[in-house]
Amino acid sequence: MVREILIWPDPILKQKALPVDKVDDGVRRLLDDMSETMYAADGVGLAAPQIGVLKRCIVIDASPRQEGQKLIHLVNPRIVRAEGETVYTEGCLSIPGEAEDVDRFAKVWVRALDYSGKEFEVEAEELLAIALQHENDHLEGTVFVDHLSSLKRELIRRRMKKLKAEHASETPAEVKKAAQHQSAL
Repeated sequence: MVREILIWPDPILKQKALPVDKVDDGVRRLLDDMSETMYAADGVGLAAPQIGVLKRCIVIDASPRQEGQKLIHLVNPRIVRAEGETVYTEGCLSIPGEAEDVDRFAKVWVRALDYSGKEFEVEAEELLAIALQHENDHLEGTVFVDHLSSLKRELIRRRMKKLKAEHASETPAEVKKAAQHQSAL
């Protein structure tokens, strides 16, 4: 089921997500809904807080933009190692139409539980590494604009409040047709 994506500065996006005790059918349904929602919005990744669920769950599929990738489900992900530096122009499904350069690690290792509840580790570079860091930030109550100057962040906040006000009267179908930024994570 496609769910509504919260638009920043929604206060839920500032809260820390809680660990998942057990990967059960309810968590798998959440992961399925998150995947459907991410694909419907043409995103690369989605964290549960973005749909109003404060659980430490992430879905990422960098395959449209990074060869050799596929959909991955991460429950209780944590970055266990990181190295190097890179700058990437990031967007976000919760901050539509905005994109800014963000400093990130060039390579990360993330440990998590998979769709079945089995622990695994992923080593990532390029877009997958960026997406893992971006979505993990969401679990900590951080959005990419928190990495920007206060001036840039405030300008984007104003545009998002205006966008939310404009879309308040639109039907869900009209909102779905709205332009998405190509690098939205």
